[in-house]
Amino acid sequence: MAIHNTLLMCLGLPLLFPGAWAQSHAPPGCSPDLDPIYYNLCDRSGAWGIVLEAVAGAGVITTFVLTIILVASLPFVQDTKKRSLLGTQVFFLLGTLGLFCLVFACVVKPDFSTCASRRFLFGVLFAICFSCLIAHVFALNFLARKNHGPRGWVIFTVALLLTLVEVIINTEWLIITLVRGGGQAGSLGNGSGSADWTMTSPCAIANMDFVMALIYVMLLLLGSFLGAWPTLCGRFKRWRKHGVFVLLTTSLSIAIWVVWIVMYTYGNKQHHSPTWDDPTLAIALAANAWTFVLFYVIPEVSQVTKPSPEQSYQGDMYPTRGVGYETILKEQTGQSMFVENKAFSMDEPASAKRPVSPYSGYNGQLLTSVYQPTEMALMHKGPSEGAYDVILPRATANSQVMGSANSTLRAEDMYVVQSSQVATPPKDSKISQDQSPKSKTRW
Repeated sequence: MAIHNTLLMCLGLPLLFPGAWAQSHAPPGCSPDLDPIYYNLCDRSGAWGIVLEAVAGAGVITTFVLTIILVASLPFVQDTKKRSLLGTQVFFLLGTLGLFCLVFACVVKPDFSTCASRRFLFGVLFAICFSCLIAHVFALNFLARKNHGPRGWVIFTVALLLTLVEVIINTEWLIITLVRGGGQAGSLGNGSGSADWTMTSPCAIANMDFVMALIYVMLLLLGSFLGAWPTLCGRFKRWRKHGVFVLLTTSLSIAIWVVWIVMYTYGNKQHHSPTWDDPTLAIALAANAWTFVLFYVIPEVSQVTKPSPEQSYQGDMYPTRGVGYETILKEQTGQSMFVENKAFSMDEPASAKRPVSPYSGYNGQLLTSVYQPTEMALMHKGPSEGAYDVILPRATANSQVMGSANSTLRAEDMYVVQSSQVATPPKDSKISQDQSPKSKTRW
């Protein structure tokens, strides 16, 4: 009897003192006060959790930076066709960010919350990414053939609707598998004899059932892979590289999915190591998310601000012309290539053929002629400045030859009229000249 009581006390010590049990069994690298479900994040004996934690953390930072860069490049996007795809690409980045965050839920040991998040978010996050790829392929098929695709809200709506289908599927599947019939735990009805329901653990699911719930996601992956091929045969070749990005991403994703499904459903059971189920899921998430970043997101971000060939052609045809000295010299050089008429070039002075500075009237050369005012300037200046012959030279032609109709006004008549106006100034001007400055009214 005494031996029996002693054994019960020894077996009950770990239950009464969980802290002592955790302290004696804490793996190297983890604190004794840490919850056991987080041991994989710090266990140095099994380094797979620490490695995946570092890889996922780097992916979270990279995806967040790429999202900021893509959103900030919106004002600098010159091609309107590429601008219509930005909303779908930002949605794709959010799905990739969620995949990196879900890696931590697979590294942590399973409990109710982690198992529920894995079962629901695994398919939804992959559905977001593959739906965005299908929407992008849908737009590329129009652009490769017509160089004109659907509007941005149409592309984003296609991706959103395809994602909502997986959300509905996972919600129904999670409810059906968690809430099962049978059992006498309690009734959810109003006591009127309705069926009793019991809640089961979300971790109590077979690996094959988990994979079968992802059939719709596999169809999205296959659709994006097959839809990327026709984009390589379009008339407009500049959209082919975007199709190559999608094709390369989906090809690597298919390879990753084949490997992890085989390991998750067959390989782990053959080696009698079901503890590798969580590492298999975590490695598949991290590998596929980095495939999205390296082979799709980064190439698309590098191409988003590049102008279209039409805009580049217009920029070459109509360059921005400056008003500098070199531009004017080039125009003068181009004009001098034409053949001059020798009949008129004989009468031009030699100084007219020299280059003239475009900035001022002074060209650094000596003046070869004296300034000669025009006839109109001399007429306004008045007769007191010089003789009549200097102001307006007489015509040498014979007046009889010019005609007797006198249809034009003679220079002599103009001079007589102007001299009479100057000789008899108006009274107002005379009065204004006689007034003294002192006679003005002062305030």
